[in-house]
Amino acid sequence: MLKKQSVSEKDLAALAKRFRKHAGKTRAQAAREMGVAQTSIFQAEEKPEQALIKLRVRMIEAYSSFKVTGPVFYLEKK
Repeated sequence: MLKKQSVSEKDLAALAKRFRKHAGKTRAQAAREMGVAQTSIFQAEEKPEQALIKLRVRMIEAYSSFKVTGPVFYLEKK
Protein backbone atom coordinates (compact mmCIF):
# COMPACT_ATOMS: atom_id res chain seq x y z
CA MET A 1 0.00 0.00 0.00
CA LEU A 2 1.24 3.49 -0.81
CA LYS A 3 1.86 5.92 1.99
CA LYS A 4 0.09 9.26 1.78
CA GLN A 5 2.34 12.28 1.69
CA SER A 6 1.35 15.79 2.67
CA VAL A 7 2.40 18.68 0.47
CA SER A 8 2.08 22.44 0.85
CA GLU A 9 0.19 24.74 -1.49
CA LYS A 10 3.56 25.93 -2.79
CA ASP A 11 4.51 22.32 -3.52
CA LEU A 12 1.29 21.84 -5.52
CA ALA A 13 2.38 24.62 -7.88
CA ALA A 14 5.78 23.02 -8.47
CA LEU A 15 4.23 19.57 -8.91
CA ALA A 16 1.67 20.86 -11.42
CA LYS A 17 4.46 22.37 -13.50
CA ARG A 18 6.70 19.30 -13.24
CA PHE A 19 3.96 16.85 -14.22
CA ARG A 20 2.78 19.05 -17.12
CA LYS A 21 6.30 19.24 -18.49
CA HIS A 22 6.87 15.52 -17.99
CA ALA A 23 3.66 14.83 -19.93
CA GLY A 24 5.15 16.86 -22.80
CA LYS A 25 2.44 19.52 -22.70
CA THR A 26 3.03 23.20 -23.35
CA ARG A 27 1.20 25.79 -21.28
CA ALA A 28 -0.99 26.52 -24.30
CA GLN A 29 -1.92 22.84 -24.69
CA ALA A 30 -2.64 22.52 -20.96
CA ALA A 31 -4.80 25.65 -21.06
CA ARG A 32 -6.90 24.22 -23.89
CA GLU A 33 -7.24 20.87 -22.13
CA MET A 34 -8.18 22.48 -18.81
CA GLY A 35 -10.52 25.02 -20.42
CA VAL A 36 -8.72 28.04 -18.98
CA ALA A 37 -6.58 30.89 -20.25
CA GLN A 38 -2.86 30.32 -20.75
CA THR A 39 -2.17 33.00 -18.13
CA SER A 40 -4.09 30.89 -15.59
CA ILE A 41 -1.71 27.97 -16.22
CA PHE A 42 1.25 30.33 -15.81
CA GLN A 43 -0.11 31.70 -12.54
CA ALA A 44 -0.97 28.23 -11.23
CA GLU A 45 2.64 27.16 -11.77
CA GLU A 46 4.60 30.31 -10.99
CA LYS A 47 2.55 32.13 -8.34
CA PRO A 48 1.82 29.75 -5.46
CA GLU A 49 0.44 32.63 -3.39
CA GLN A 50 -2.55 32.87 -5.74
CA ALA A 51 -5.59 30.76 -4.90
CA LEU A 52 -5.56 28.41 -7.88
CA ILE A 53 -5.57 25.17 -5.91
CA LYS A 54 -8.38 23.56 -7.90
CA LEU A 55 -6.54 24.15 -11.19
CA ARG A 56 -3.28 22.81 -9.74
CA VAL A 57 -5.07 19.69 -8.50
CA ARG A 58 -6.70 19.17 -11.92
CA MET A 59 -3.32 19.49 -13.61
CA ILE A 60 -1.61 17.06 -11.23
CA GLU A 61 -4.38 14.52 -11.65
CA ALA A 62 -4.48 14.92 -15.45
CA TYR A 63 -0.73 14.69 -16.02
CA SER A 64 0.35 12.14 -13.40
CA SER A 65 -0.78 8.93 -11.78
CA PHE A 66 -1.53 10.73 -8.51
CA LYS A 67 -4.82 11.75 -6.93
CA VAL A 68 -4.85 14.77 -4.67
CA THR A 69 -7.07 14.71 -1.58
CA GLY A 70 -7.47 17.41 0.99
CA PRO A 71 -7.49 19.94 2.39
CA VAL A 72 -5.70 18.95 5.55
CA PHE A 73 -5.64 21.13 8.63
CA TYR A 74 -3.66 20.38 11.77
CA LEU A 75 -4.43 21.68 15.25
CA GLU A 76 -1.57 22.36 17.64
CA LYS A 77 -1.57 23.58 21.21
CA LYS A 78 -0.70 27.25 21.56
